[in-house]
Amino acid sequence: MTTSATLPAAQTAGRSLRDVGFATGIVLILTILFLPIPSVLIDLGLALSIALSILILMVALWIGKPLEFSAFPTVLLIVTMLRLSLNVATTRVILSHGAEGDGAAGYVIDGFAKLVMSGDFVIGLIVFVILVTVNFLVITKGATRIAEVGARFTLDAIPGKQMAIDADLSAGLIDDKEAQLRRRELEEESSFFGAMDGASKFVRGDAIAGIIITAVNLFGGIVIGTTRHGMPLAEAVDVFVKLSVGDGLVTQIPALITSLAAGLLVSKGGTRGAAEQAVLGQLGKHPRALVVAASVMGLLALTPGLPFFPLAFFGGLLAFVSWFVPRQLREKQEREAIAVQAEKAREEVETKDSVKESLKTAEIELCLGKQLAAELLTSHGELAHRVSKMRRKFAKQYGFVVPDIKLSDSLTLPRKSYEIRIHGTPVATSELRIGEILVILPAGKPKPDLPGDEVREPAFGMPALWVSDSYGNEVRRDGYTTVDTLSVLLTHLSEVIRNNLPQLLSYKDMRALLDRLDPEYKRLIDDICPQQISFSGLQGVLKLLLAERVSIRNLHLILEAVAEIAPHVRRAEQVVEHVRMRMAQQICGDLTEGGALKVLRLGNRWDLVFHQSVKRDGKGEVVEFDIDPRLLEEFGTAASAAIRQRMEDGHTFVLVTAPDARPYVRMVVERLFPTLPVLSHVEIPRGVTIDSIGAIG
Repeated sequence: MTTSATLPAAQTAGRSLRDVGFATGIVLILTILFLPIPSVLIDLGLALSIALSILILMVALWIGKPLEFSAFPTVLLIVTMLRLSLNVATTRVILSHGAEGDGAAGYVIDGFAKLVMSGDFVIGLIVFVILVTVNFLVITKGATRIAEVGARFTLDAIPGKQMAIDADLSAGLIDDKEAQLRRRELEEESSFFGAMDGASKFVRGDAIAGIIITAVNLFGGIVIGTTRHGMPLAEAVDVFVKLSVGDGLVTQIPALITSLAAGLLVSKGGTRGAAEQAVLGQLGKHPRALVVAASVMGLLALTPGLPFFPLAFFGGLLAFVSWFVPRQLREKQEREAIAVQAEKAREEVETKDSVKESLKTAEIELCLGKQLAAELLTSHGELAHRVSKMRRKFAKQYGFVVPDIKLSDSLTLPRKSYEIRIHGTPVATSELRIGEILVILPAGKPKPDLPGDEVREPAFGMPALWVSDSYGNEVRRDGYTTVDTLSVLLTHLSEVIRNNLPQLLSYKDMRALLDRLDPEYKRLIDDICPQQISFSGLQGVLKLLLAERVSIRNLHLILEAVAEIAPHVRRAEQVVEHVRMRMAQQICGDLTEGGALKVLRLGNRWDLVFHQSVKRDGKGEVVEFDIDPRLLEEFGTAASAAIRQRMEDGHTFVLVTAPDARPYVRMVVERLFPTLPVLSHVEIPRGVTIDSIGAIG
């Protein structure tokens, strides 16, 4: 336990050090712009610039696809800023101390000047102009054009690729997770080429800045040398031209290498995560690139005329990283290999035990007949997409994620029929007419004079008529509501799920909800479970709330209410009544319409009947509900008439009764009107506007 707890802490500490180190490096680059630095540090900076450009080129050569180096625009900006900062620093040193001789600006500039110019500054000037021309007019311009065209074609191809992903998802070739990964990769590809189009401007601007800075060093140095230091004109020209051209060569060579890497990368897109994670992780991901970069730096360190220490230092650093990174990768691969072997062993055991596997059933399954399956499952991904949206809506509305809805076909069903199963048991079935629409027939309005079959709408049982979709505009002009086949199916599925919410909240789902709570509420759960209420009892409370379509999204309020009442009562029904009272604001808020809560009262007679039917013991606890069957039948008739009359008038309302009678009134009413909410007087909080629309009896 100690070792496993220490590892995440060590990883977090390492990540923090990388964050701080990366930020410090950026700040140092900016500092070079404003503060004078000694020539020794300039040599180190120029050597770092060369090493980074070589490493970038090697990585660009070895990657398999552009997205593996999606941080390239960020890397390009950083190395360009580093070169410009070093240019400013060398300009300051050349103009301040150039009169002291060729080594005034550091040994790297002096070494490159002697190596490339061969003692003649005219040669160096010509080489510098050639390098700038190649970089500016050839490599950078071509890479910019490729990035432009790549971005355009990538954006044009996005709709087709997204449709292909949706088609694979609806056909069952990939799952939701794979589809999400493909969409993310598609987004990153388009972002990458768009970023590369802008990143190429960095190199173009760097080349222009190099020309200007070299010209400033050249003419400014000659003027300062002759006027401030009293140097002869020929001597001033010789010294400052060598230093300026040497500085230009030292900065343009890395710029040329980086431009070449950009061209290679963009001709083969975006990244996620922090910049330091992308940059450092991707640069160190290719050991061969590190080895080659270290070798090149070692050769440069051994080249006569070039300073040994800065080049050898960074070459040794790259060599060390090239040894260390593969070791880390091998350890990771070994751990992954062990995990894969364990997974294979587990799958083999499950395969052998296939009888148990066959006992597993989908929690929610939508089974389609042959014709419906051919139309809805294989033609497009709209059904899968809308089912996914339905699950998100249920999660937001009721506070828990309903199980995955399995879409399947069946040869045993009629061709145009579908069946909805909960835990493998058929709970609803109906028929769809492909190429037709369902016309809802409101009460009191004549049936349209059109050929069609009269049916009951499957979700709510309203009278309806199937007609050809060619009559759609005509019936809508006559004021009828029309529903397409897919909406009929999904509305029915949605209502079936609502009616079975308690069955769909499993023990595992409840524990997952509890695990997502804040630490304070986890301590509250430890206080009440299992001493005062068991976890299964808590699940029973949530199931009873969902049975009356009360959302459990405010789970922390439910737990607080349970903690208040659990020490005093044991029955889940009593706990639920207390929870409902504490959640009165949410319950009434979900049921109000236009800022007012329309209520249908139980009536004085029936309030008295139900109150007298509730039998209590000596402690006042409810022990049974005993009502005369004739009174129960009479109440059902009266309630049915009153409720149906208000529904036909178009009201959305709740039935209100006394607190002790509410569960029993609900038990009677739900058999007639399952979706009608039944509240008690104490469940209506202060401040709620009540609109009474009558009473029963």
